[in-house]
Amino acid sequence: MIPVQSATSRNQAPVDGRALRDVCGKFATGVTVITSGTGQDAAGTTVNSFTSVSLDPPLVLICLHRNSRLLPVVHRSGGFVVNVLTQQQRGPAWAFAGRESARIEDVPHHRSEAGLPVLSEALAFLDCRLIAEYDGGDHAILLGEVAELGAPAADEEPLIFFQGAMRELDRDAA
Repeated sequence: MIPVQSATSRNQAPVDGRALRDVCGKFATGVTVITSGTGQDAAGTTVNSFTSVSLDPPLVLICLHRNSRLLPVVHRSGGFVVNVLTQQQRGPAWAFAGRESARIEDVPHHRSEAGLPVLSEALAFLDCRLIAEYDGGDHAILLGEVAELGAPAADEEPLIFFQGAMRELDRDAA
């Protein structure tokens, strides 16, 4: 492992959290709702910290805030579903982003083979088994092995997040 020196260990002031958020907001990301749980325990939250890690084995990672209402649900269920949203799902994206999140029952959904909630109108989904968790400061970094996937709305356009706003992909821009 290569040793990393933090800004504070180099006698520099720590980076301001708001400034970091603003700078990272310059990076456009897809919008996902992470779902997990069964029965009354089912829940979801909007996340843009998602990435593919490996094709063999099939691994992805997500980041959830340590105080996220979804983190204990993922721990109990042993897995999570990454739902990639379409442009038409801006409403659910905001509804699942708040402290008082939308309820799974409020959106069209079905269950994966593992019994976890999948948003039926999502562009695509990945049902993952939780295989590792890492410390990420105020977030937990969750590594999942993809067990099931699909692209039910593959002909739709993705919803993206850029500079604090939900946006549409402009395919006509040259």
